[in-house]
Amino acid sequence: MDKEKKTTKEKSKEEYIEAIGRRKTSTARVRIWQAAKTSFVVNGKEAKEYFQTEEERRLVSDPIIKGLGSGEKTDYKWKIEAKVSGGGVHSQAEAVRHGLARALVSFDLELRHKMKTLGYLKRDPRAKERRKFGLKKARKAPQWSKR
Repeated sequence: MDKEKKTTKEKSKEEYIEAIGRRKTSTARVRIWQAAKTSFVVNGKEAKEYFQTEEERRLVSDPIIKGLGSGEKTDYKWKIEAKVSGGGVHSQAEAVRHGLARALVSFDLELRHKMKTLGYLKRDPRAKERRKFGLKKARKAPQWSKR
C-alpha cells in the first residue's frame, strides 16, 4: 500500500503548466507536460475522438502547429490534458485553443508575440445577447400594425 501512495505522490510532483481558456460559456483547463511521446487528451478521450470534425481538430492543434512553427520548440513532445465544460463542441474547441496557447506562452515567453499576432491569446468576448422583456428575441420586436 505504501508503494501505491508513493506513485501517486510522484505523479503529483511531475511538473506541468496549467492555463485556463474561455469562449462563450465554455471553460477549458489545459495542462501541458514535456513528454517522450505526444498525446492530446480532452475529457478523458483522445482529442481526435472528442472533436469529430476536421475544423475543430485543426482549431485545437493550431497553437502547436502555427504558434511553435519550426525551430527549437518543435523538438519538444507534449502531453496535453484538457478538461472542458459548458457550451457547444465548437465553443469548447476554441476554449481549448485559448488555454493551450496560454500554457505554451507561460512555458516560453518568446512565443507571446507570435501567439498574440495569430490572435490565440485574446479571449473572444462575443456571447449571445440576453432577451429583453416586451420583445420576441434580444432585439426583435413583436409585429406592429397601424390598423
